[in-house]
Amino acid sequence: MIMRLAVSLISLALLSGVFDSGHALAEHHAGEHAEAQLTLIHCGSLLAIPGQDPMSKATIVVRGERIDGLREGFVSAREFDGAVTVVDLRDSFVLPGMIDCHTHITGEMGPGSRTEFVRMNDAQVALRATTYARATLEAGFTTIRNVGSRGSSAFALRDAINQGYVVGPRILCAGRSISPTGGHGDIHGFREGLLKLPTAFQGTADGVDGCRKAVRAQVKRGADVIKLTATGGVLSQTNAGTDQQFFDDELKAIVDTAHSLGRKVAAHAHGTTGLNAALRAGVDSIEHGSFIDDESISLFKQSGAYLVPTLLAGKTVLDVMDEKPDMFPASVRDKAAYVGPAMMGSFGKAYRAGVKIAFGTDSGVSVHGTNAEEFALMVEAGMSEADAIQSATEGSAKLCGLWDEIGSIEYGKFADIVAVSGDPMEDITELERVRFVMRSGNVIKSD
Repeated sequence: MIMRLAVSLISLALLSGVFDSGHALAEHHAGEHAEAQLTLIHCGSLLAIPGQDPMSKATIVVRGERIDGLREGFVSAREFDGAVTVVDLRDSFVLPGMIDCHTHITGEMGPGSRTEFVRMNDAQVALRATTYARATLEAGFTTIRNVGSRGSSAFALRDAINQGYVVGPRILCAGRSISPTGGHGDIHGFREGLLKLPTAFQGTADGVDGCRKAVRAQVKRGADVIKLTATGGVLSQTNAGTDQQFFDDELKAIVDTAHSLGRKVAAHAHGTTGLNAALRAGVDSIEHGSFIDDESISLFKQSGAYLVPTLLAGKTVLDVMDEKPDMFPASVRDKAAYVGPAMMGSFGKAYRAGVKIAFGTDSGVSVHGTNAEEFALMVEAGMSEADAIQSATEGSAKLCGLWDEIGSIEYGKFADIVAVSGDPMEDITELERVRFVMRSGNVIKSD
């Protein structure tokens, strides 16, 4: 009798669990078929497609996470059935969400940033990065490329944002930068044995076979894009200079392997020889491009590669050196002294020659959330305000392979929308004061 009673109770509990699960599943499916939320955004000025003239007094119709249409004038909610949310931006300048093609979202340069390699684990890095992600999104950058991070923290952040657990921008993630042993992407300045010897999964690669393996390892880890260090860099604590570090056949192996796996390649490159070698190998973008010459420009145009200038990084390092001269060793200070001033001139030269430009800041060197300060530097170097905005929307969307989804406010694209008070085509610094952010139809910030 006791046994029969126990069996009955267990059966009832199991049956109740089935009913509960079925109820939850029914609610989930009902939600799938429910009509998407309708939002009307009334815009005083609307730059729907950067490169074209702004519209005056327009309405963006957002259905769910996508743009459902544009209408002239301020459309009334009474024209639609059901619940409608109206966002009043009649006193604002509205434009597409901006895209930063060069970030390091899991860290930020500071006096203690080097010791994080031994102090912080991946979970701590990822949790802290959620604050950087939120700051970046609230600054109006609804999509970023993260071109280099250690461990799995950036992948975890990307996936948590995609799953709705964390608020942040859309992230294309490179995993670890691919570097030769002792190259810019390797770790310098720690005693031997303190850190594990790097492998292909940590991005260290030598020789053609090693380079192929490193690319495949990053793709296996979940990389959306491949980042390589074609030359030395400023912040690596070594006096190896800032020119070519991979051999030509190694560069070609990285690019060919990445392209065969459907991944674009971003190449960190300062020095002219390494920069031009990366372009000949077929990379999709040059990051920094500090010492561009006439051959570089010809190679850019032949290949269709983009320049991602990161002028803010150069300025930031020079500013920190002035404020905290002892923060960097002599090897870093020496490199920064000649690389930083050269970046503006090379960018201006490339822009005037018609090289394709995508927006990037190297945020993580600079403070996350200050990304828009790059615009003023681009304009100072000779770029028009309209072209600077286009680089952070259309240009960056095309480099990322996402032009069908983002980069303009057009029917069917994600509702990534930002607003500022004044006209950024008259004063580009308006983009440093974003007052409204919508990401995939969700309002993130509204002043």
